[in-house]
Amino acid sequence: MAKQVARHLVIHGRVQGVFFRASTRQVAREQGIAGWVANRADGAVEAWLEGDADAVETVEAWIMTGGPPSAEVTDVDGSDEPLRGLDRFEVRQAPGS
Repeated sequence: MAKQVARHLVIHGRVQGVFFRASTRQVAREQGIAGWVANRADGAVEAWLEGDADAVETVEAWIMTGGPPSAEVTDVDGSDEPLRGLDRFEVRQAPGS
């Protein structure tokens, strides 16, 4: 069985209003990983990626190299986290919406 990992990311730059969440969900689902992605009140996007280590690395690399074409990623803060056992990937609504 492949190694399972979880990564928590905070993505900075022009990442809201550019289909970042929907695009991340699509890429994550294509890679077969679970988690979520959400806008933050400070203009960043937050993501939780969980699944096969290689697949999580693929999605994180896609994010770090800019995500969707209209986005501009300037920085990504990432940390390894304990697995939560999530079974799907979803877009979460921004707080207060």
